[in-house]
Amino acid sequence: MRRLPAEWEPQSAVMLTWPHDRSDWRPWLQDTDRVFTALAAQITRYQQLLIICRDDSHRSHIRNLLRASNTAVLNHSHFAIAASNDSWARDHGPITVIDNQQPRLLNFIFNGWGGKYTADLDNQITVSARAQGVFANRQYQSIPLVLEGGSIDSDGHGTLLTTSACLLAPTRNPGLSRNDIEGQLKQHLGCSRVLWLEHGWLAGDDTDSHIDMLARFCSPDTIAFTSCDDHDDPHHTPLQAMRSELKSLRQINGEPYRLLPLPIPRPIYHEGRRLPASYANFLIINRAVLVPTYGDPMDQIALRRLGWAFPGRDIIGIDARPLIRQFGSLHCVTMQLPAGILG
Repeated sequence: MRRLPAEWEPQSAVMLTWPHDRSDWRPWLQDTDRVFTALAAQITRYQQLLIICRDDSHRSHIRNLLRASNTAVLNHSHFAIAASNDSWARDHGPITVIDNQQPRLLNFIFNGWGGKYTADLDNQITVSARAQGVFANRQYQSIPLVLEGGSIDSDGHGTLLTTSACLLAPTRNPGLSRNDIEGQLKQHLGCSRVLWLEHGWLAGDDTDSHIDMLARFCSPDTIAFTSCDDHDDPHHTPLQAMRSELKSLRQINGEPYRLLPLPIPRPIYHEGRRLPASYANFLIINRAVLVPTYGDPMDQIALRRLGWAFPGRDIIGIDARPLIRQFGSLHCVTMQLPAGILG
């Protein structure tokens, strides 16, 4: 029996692929280092951290950052060496299923969101890390299907939430129909049903509408979603249409979901382009939720509402403005590793 665990289930670690100066992060590397250091500090308070470094020099640099921060727990930090194009671990990291009560790493193909960016090095990171023994020699399977972790969200009980715009993009798995894709998801991830959203969009999101920017399970009966009440904002119409879709969805027991709207912050621009600032891009870890913030009055509203969704967990804001310059946020740069994975 195979299933894809929910993100709120026990984790052994979170994986980060640390930015470096041979990537698109170079113009903002100091700012980005600060965000990653803050992430590392919060993650290591609660669990282990796996950091993918470009080379030995990069590993030394990262260790120095963590040591200088006086907040990161270095003995909770593990390092692996792998060349990388970019830092979006959510999409190039392994997706872990529970197979007959044992974790199994699935390595799907990452093609740079449908060939938009070079991803040959990122596509080999899981293989490289596994060869270095960091995954405790857990079961492993390579899947010849393009699939990004940010494009799916699981309730841990067989329901998968996703968007048609992303999974059916012809640049990912050409020739495969909706039924074909759904069949592959059920086969490889063990889900019993797939909930497809046809609407929802954020300006600046170059992933073809990843679900982790739009709507997320907080529990088997609760979905938090990006909401826009400003009729003059171009997001209003698509996000209202998505809200209507979410209202029509039903749990396995036939009951509607409890819906938790997360506001959209004021527009943030870089070089004339609006950036995809979303509070739905939060990361759930053991006993805490890390929430992207944007220096906006809506930050506190989002933190408070996610506190309602995750009682008993610490709700921690992390300034993600440097990350959205490259069109992603906290969830996009992280990948949780369920209990039993890290060596």
